[in-house]
Amino acid sequence: MYLLGIDIGTSSIKASVVDVQTRQEIASASYPDVESSISSPQQGWAEQDPEMWWTNTLEVIKKINSSGKYNPLDIVSIGISYQMHGLVMVDKRQNVLRPSIIWCDSRAVEIGEQAFQNIGKEKALQHLLNSPGNFTASKLAWVKKNEPEVFEKCDKIMLPGDYVAMKMTGEITISNSGLSEGIFWDFKDNVLSKSLMEVYGFDYSLIPTIQPVFSNHGVLSSHISEQLGLKKGICVSYKAGDQPNNAFSLNVVNPGEIAATAGTSGVVYAVSDQVACDPLSRINSFAHVNHQMNNETRIGILLCINGTGILNRWIKDTISGGLDYVEMNKSAGNVPIGSEGLVVLPFGNGAERMLQNKIFGGQFLNLDFNTHSQAHIFRASQEGIAFSLKYGFDLMQNLGVKPSVIRAGEANMFLSPVFTDALVNVTQVPVEMYDTNGAKGAALGGGIGAGIFSSIKEAMEGLKLLRVIEPNALLKNSYHDAYKKWVLNLKI
Repeated sequence: MYLLGIDIGTSSIKASVVDVQTRQEIASASYPDVESSISSPQQGWAEQDPEMWWTNTLEVIKKINSSGKYNPLDIVSIGISYQMHGLVMVDKRQNVLRPSIIWCDSRAVEIGEQAFQNIGKEKALQHLLNSPGNFTASKLAWVKKNEPEVFEKCDKIMLPGDYVAMKMTGEITISNSGLSEGIFWDFKDNVLSKSLMEVYGFDYSLIPTIQPVFSNHGVLSSHISEQLGLKKGICVSYKAGDQPNNAFSLNVVNPGEIAATAGTSGVVYAVSDQVACDPLSRINSFAHVNHQMNNETRIGILLCINGTGILNRWIKDTISGGLDYVEMNKSAGNVPIGSEGLVVLPFGNGAERMLQNKIFGGQFLNLDFNTHSQAHIFRASQEGIAFSLKYGFDLMQNLGVKPSVIRAGEANMFLSPVFTDALVNVTQVPVEMYDTNGAKGAALGGGIGAGIFSSIKEAMEGLKLLRVIEPNALLKNSYHDAYKKWVLNLKI
């Protein structure tokens, strides 16, 4: 038996097929080969077409099924991971009403701040754990205010993974974890937030059926089964946002455990058994994938930097002169720590929650035409990303997050020795690298939801540690000095 996992990313859709017996990935694929674009009709806006996600999902499943490494009819469940916070709106016929307003869109910041005031800051933090901020609920309020004709046609709202599951099954569900990432969930009363729904004037009928993360979210429709060569009757049995799912894929499910990713955005994600929040909502708290499983509280404390891999991609596309990422990383390694004074602030991908929803824009500072080369830009950018994560890391410690190790999958920015060494040495926390990814995690999650595995522990028995990167005592002072200079340029 095999498990299929789908990871709906910003730049591509990834798929993984996992063997039930070994818990190992036996095939993987991504589509398209060229990174998907983000539409920005106005400055600070970010949209993608949900139909593009669905088309690319069909293509990636066909691609992985054609690998010849397994019989597609032996797949017994489907799990979905997805980019968080995106708003998808459909009418009664399940037709998409407008492009999805995705995670890095900044248009709803003021609306969210006003709702924060109207609900009452203390009440909002106690019940929602966050300001409504620039999250999914506030994006929906923006549509209500600015596109009333679209809002009137809306039958259901959902997140990107809910949409792909709907296309697979014809059914629309959402989880409390998904609702919490949209700031719809009341943690104190353990229900859909009455205060949020009232302050925005939303009808409860807009919210889909609420299901546990690990559960039956719909059975694959017969025509999709035939189109993809999959067995009839299998179900979508897991849906989770990409960051909770990434933590799950690294077996970060208990208090004190911490995960990191550095894809399009950069994230540090810790698990707590306390319903805690940051008073300034710079660090956000959501229901983790196993929140309330076995009646246990599991809160994911999330630091997000919007401008991470997207900065590295921008540099590759505009500055590298045709170099690939491996060549860029090698070139960056030839430049000393601190990039000889060049500082990069990687905040060019919308409002940054960590910086109280300010829009800084990406900045290159102290550029010296006589000293700095292309390689300096490569290194300073990667250091800037690592230093941004260090800045947020310090904020997280105020919420009691004091990890002895960070777990990460060997992917994206973690493939760069410059970035990884900078992060390890500036935080002074070792990084454990694992052979896993979001699509594999989604596949294993689907196995739990379908009852194939009895527990998270059983599903994670095949997780493999690849290596550990320890802080280097000889580099500590150099990175400390470079970080201090970087922080001086960050004027909040």
